[in-house]
Amino acid sequence: MRRIHPDVEDEPDLAAAYAYPRDAWLRLNMVASVDGAAWLKGRSEGLSSRGDKRIFGVLRGLADVVMAGAATVRTEGYGPARPRESWRALREGRPPAPPIAVVTRRLDLDLGGPLFTETEPYAPTIVVTTESAPKDRRDEAGRRAEVIVAGDDRVDLALAVRELRERGLGRILCEGGPRINAQLAAAGLVDELALTVSPLLVAGDAARIMNGVASLTPMALAQAIEEDGFLFCRYVRETRDDHTT
Repeated sequence: MRRIHPDVEDEPDLAAAYAYPRDAWLRLNMVASVDGAAWLKGRSEGLSSRGDKRIFGVLRGLADVVMAGAATVRTEGYGPARPRESWRALREGRPPAPPIAVVTRRLDLDLGGPLFTETEPYAPTIVVTTESAPKDRRDEAGRRAEVIVAGDDRVDLALAVRELRERGLGRILCEGGPRINAQLAAAGLVDELALTVSPLLVAGDAARIMNGVASLTPMALAQAIEEDGFLFCRYVRETRDDHTT
C-alpha cells in the first residue's frame, strides 16, 4: 500500500491512518466500482480486494459498534465480529470485539442465525427497531439480543445513535447498505466516509452507495491510499452546519 494524499508514504500504519478524531464519530465504510455500483451480482464481495479486506478489519477493530441495515445483514450473511490478535492493542480497555447493531423496521431477521446464537456476553447483538414491529418478534429478539426501540413506524436514526452513545458506543462504523447510508446522511449524522474505489466498470442496476432521499453533505478528502489499482479514500465532513436537505 502507498499513501498518496495528503503526503506520500509506503506501507502506512493503517490503525493510525484511520484513527477516530474523537469519541463521538459516525463513519460509513463502503466499496464501489469506478462507475458507482455498490455491489456486483448482488453482493459487495465482488468489488473487494485483499487490501480492502485488510482495511475492513482495521476499521472494525477501531470501532465501538458496527451498524448495518437488515438487508445488508441478510445479503452478506452477517455473524458476530470475531476477535483478532491484531486488534489486541486497538481495543485495549474495551471488549475484544465490537457488537453488531442491526437496524430493522419490521424485525425481518433470522433470529436463530449465528448473529444471535453465537455472540459472546461482552458483545451481544443489538437490534434497533420500531414500536410498530410485531410484538412477538420484539419479544423473541429481546431474548437473544439487546433491543433498542427508536421511533414509531420508522427507525429514528438520530435517536438510535444517541442510544448507542449513551451505552458508551460512540465510535460507530456503519457498513451500509445504501438505504441506511442515505438516511444517515439526510439526518446529518455522517461524519466520515471510508470509500474503496474498485477498478471495475459494472453498469447494470446496482445501487449507488447511497440510495434514498436527496441530501447534501459537503466532504473534504482527508486521505487517499492506493494498492493494485484500488483507491482507499477517507472523506471527512467539512463542518457540522453545512447539511441541507
